Amino acid sequence: MDIRPQPRNTESFSKDHDFDAGTDDFDAVHALFGDLRSRCPVAHSNDLGGFWLFTRYEDVESAISDPTRYTTAVQNVVPRVATTGRRPPLHLDPPDHTPYRRALTPLFRRERMAFWETAIRKMAEGLFQPLAAQGSFDVCRDFGYPLPAMVLAEFFGISAETADTIRRIGNDFTLALETMDLDLIQQTSLVLYKAAAELIADRKDTPRDPGSDPVSAMLEMRVNGEPLPDDGILGTVRQLLVVGIIAPTTFIGSMALHFERHPEHLALLRAEPDKIPAAVDELLRLYTPYRGFARTPVDDVTVCGRTIRRDEPVALAFTAANRDPEVFRDPDTFRLDRKDEPPHLAFGRGPHMCAGRGIALVMITAALEQFVQNVTAFKITGPVPMTTWPEYGPLSVPVTISGT
Repeated sequence: MDIRPQPRNTESFSKDHDFDAGTDDFDAVHALFGDLRSRCPVAHSNDLGGFWLFTRYEDVESAISDPTRYTTAVQNVVPRVATTGRRPPLHLDPPDHTPYRRALTPLFRRERMAFWETAIRKMAEGLFQPLAAQGSFDVCRDFGYPLPAMVLAEFFGISAETADTIRRIGNDFTLALETMDLDLIQQTSLVLYKAAAELIADRKDTPRDPGSDPVSAMLEMRVNGEPLPDDGILGTVRQLLVVGIIAPTTFIGSMALHFERHPEHLALLRAEPDKIPAAVDELLRLYTPYRGFARTPVDDVTVCGRTIRRDEPVALAFTAANRDPEVFRDPDTFRLDRKDEPPHLAFGRGPHMCAGRGIALVMITAALEQFVQNVTAFKITGPVPMTTWPEYGPLSVPVTISGT
């Protein structure tokens, strides 16, 4: 198995401690990032194994756009979690990652997205209607969690039961990351690799249409007439199984929290549903669910007067960059008239921009449509625990709703 390279010369890494990374309250995270962006835009923390943090849009965009200066091969999230093999394409830089991306691209072509729009809207409606009828539920656990599981089942052509099992294992993996339980991280990761291997073996025996099946697409891809390496295919399928486990759940929860605070925005979208796409875009900017995607410099770099050594991990806080006042007017405010501003970075940028962003947008839009069509107000009825690095957002949002 192709193991990721280890960082070099770690004795020279920074020991500065500019902030505590344990801030996980829904609003406190943005307050911390806003403070750092204004006084210390390139900051270092000794938490989570030690890492640098970029909070300005300009610095984040530059790092994710240029793999010749910042590589994803050494560490791609904070905290460092890869305990087994490389998982393409995320753990590779161009040109090594390109065949894996090229294999996935046809899965998101326009006609395929038309299928997903219909399928996911039906899934979202089927999940949300009974919840709306009962009036009290947990937005994350009862809606934001099962919806991606259903999409996962359809994407891989597996049973709902198998998809739910994978989601539960993946959830255990993510919770192990939050507590840095290294034994459990290793154990659950290996279980996910086993699930990926079984899926690959099934597709080798019974190939499917590579235009709609990701595993068959990987198996069919050729580079100079040769198939992709077995460990590369295994790592890619393993990555795809868990890539959307937490972010959709937490983001749907963040939307509910936003509308609990701003029922007038729900009313606006109910009166003008043509503004739902713009609302999705603005909510993604405000509550970007990733703060800890990372890169490491290929050589020593100096940014905002701070010197970062080769291989030191740098967290690229999309969550912070998307509220940069140098880029976005009224950055903490929900606005639907951002016509002349740069695009947000919720799905990244450059060679590692989220390949599945089309499906993610359909899922988020379908969830928001259900809110708009069925809810006039949310009321929070219990604690709202938060996820930790590398994601941002709630893991549970218990509510009662007022219906339309």
